[in-house]
Amino acid sequence: MPLPLLSPSIHTTLAVIGGGQLGRMFCHAAQKMGFRTLVFTPDLDSPAAQTADAAIIAKYDDIAALDELAQRADAITIEFENIPIKSLEYLARKEIRLSPMSNAVAIAQNRILEKQMIQTLGLPTAPYLVIQDSQLNNVDQSFFPAILKTATLGYDGKGQTRVNNSVEMNQAFMAMGSAPCVCEKKLSLQRECSVILTRSVDGAIASYNVFENTHQNGILIKTLLQSHSQNPSLDEVLLSAAKKIANHLNYCGVLCVEFFILQDGSWVVNEIAPRPHNSGHITMDACLHDQFEQQVRALTGLPLASTQTLFDGVMFNILGDLWPTQTDATPPWHHLLTRADSQLHLYGKSKALPGRKMGHLNIVNSDARILATQFSDIAQFLES
Repeated sequence: MPLPLLSPSIHTTLAVIGGGQLGRMFCHAAQKMGFRTLVFTPDLDSPAAQTADAAIIAKYDDIAALDELAQRADAITIEFENIPIKSLEYLARKEIRLSPMSNAVAIAQNRILEKQMIQTLGLPTAPYLVIQDSQLNNVDQSFFPAILKTATLGYDGKGQTRVNNSVEMNQAFMAMGSAPCVCEKKLSLQRECSVILTRSVDGAIASYNVFENTHQNGILIKTLLQSHSQNPSLDEVLLSAAKKIANHLNYCGVLCVEFFILQDGSWVVNEIAPRPHNSGHITMDACLHDQFEQQVRALTGLPLASTQTLFDGVMFNILGDLWPTQTDATPPWHHLLTRADSQLHLYGKSKALPGRKMGHLNIVNSDARILATQFSDIAQFLES
């Protein structure tokens, strides 16, 4: 039986599990729409807890705290996927509105299950091997170079390493504690893309234009979003593949599907994320409605909003590497804040670390050629 629609009200509390920047931006969107927000996190000083109306500070598997969460919240979502599945299943038994459901999160947590699901749907992935209890010594050399990735708990380049032959693969497997892994053949890429869509509880889907992404060391560095597609036929195929995954999972919420576009123009699905995605941060300033508002709408049963792209835009991740070392100084943000074409979004993290996402910068313009020039100038400032 469908749950009733939750109308915006200060008496309606939306909860998010996880204290990171995605939870922070979810809280901003929910509060803007008139809801109260509650964050469930082990860290009182986390970006989301700083922003929410209230917080429950506890470990993610604390049963008493989960009971409190279910009692205080009218609906619950997540801001990262590495949450104990047993905790989500426990909440589901409380018959509280939970989006996304634990089955989708469980698949996204495990690269083995994820790739099996994608191939079951007839969608391509990179060639891969599953490595669990035993080592593989008879792998043909043509499979290499490859990337060994832990099946669980990997993100932003963590839990993965490049290997050039069976010996290196087995050594890396042991170095990772012999935890279950997938080893993916390294492909020659033309570019990397992502599709972000929102699926409502009744099956309606709203998707943004395809995002073009650039990574360094496994971390997203920049995303380009254009109001007019440069390859409409390919974009339509990628959108169709993402919708196929969402419908198969009977998904409710914001879902990101990452793709690799190969040198010959073919494509493979890389991975899925059952939540708003880093590449979608540009929607905050380039689109009529952003991904976090869509997350609120899907969670509460409100109609999905327009995903229209109003401006071409570039998102640049601001990493902790930019902070001066051994000082309390911060980067010279005033140089960016004097510009009329950019929006700075900082996450309130107290400690800057190399590779840590501290914020992002969105730049929008109606002309992609002008945008490219502006982005180049600002990128040089951020990278200097």
